[in-house]
Amino acid sequence: MPNIRHTPAAPTHTLALAAGERIEAHRHDNHQIVYAGSGVLAVTTDAGTWFAPGTRAIWVPAGTVHAHRAYGHLDLHTLGLPVGDNPLRLDAPTVLAVSSLLRELILAYTRDPADNSPERHRLSAVLLDQLRASPQQPVQLPAPTDPRLAAACALLHDNPAAPRTLAELGAHTHTGERTLSRLFRSELGMTFPQWRTQLRLYHALKMLADGAPVTAGAHRCGWSSTSAFIDVFRRAYGYTPGAHNRRG
Repeated sequence: MPNIRHTPAAPTHTLALAAGERIEAHRHDNHQIVYAGSGVLAVTTDAGTWFAPGTRAIWVPAGTVHAHRAYGHLDLHTLGLPVGDNPLRLDAPTVLAVSSLLRELILAYTRDPADNSPERHRLSAVLLDQLRASPQQPVQLPAPTDPRLAAACALLHDNPAAPRTLAELGAHTHTGERTLSRLFRSELGMTFPQWRTQLRLYHALKMLADGAPVTAGAHRCGWSSTSAFIDVFRRAYGYTPGAHNRRG
């Protein structure tokens, strides 16, 4: 990522971003939690993209070069934490589940960053306790480095609804089916179907954030039926695509 901006301390604040707006590549000397009160947040590093609707937050460790992108109107909440405050001992970007209580703690803590009262310090302690109890979620789209795998993934990005098989992708990229299957596992840590599901969910989240109907998201992202899409979406994020659209 070129033109990397270095900000010594990750700020604790709220920020409104319009649909499609970006925060270019930068890094902080402390840890950061980023949370979307509305819209969908994508955090990208050289290793891939992590994406989070309102039931998820993203942990960004100190020193990680990352960029943000908004899908839909994004109400972004960021919390900067000292290097010593790493409740889950995470050294890579990670998506965390956000309970109703943790959501309210994040919103309250970022409301007035200048507040240095004892009450806010106690709020911080409770927030860290809730983070320790937050399960990690596999909501990441890893980025390939092998040129053969990158070419295959690009074809899927261009048309996530296309029912391409590994054999078809191999024919387009002049790569054997077994080789592609091995590369998905070794480079991306997922099988081909698992990665494609993450890709389709990623595109569906972007579409829903931009106001697309649920049926359009299902069709354009490759699900055989709207009900199948709703089922996969609910299992991934804990609520339905229709509820996602109503979050605003």
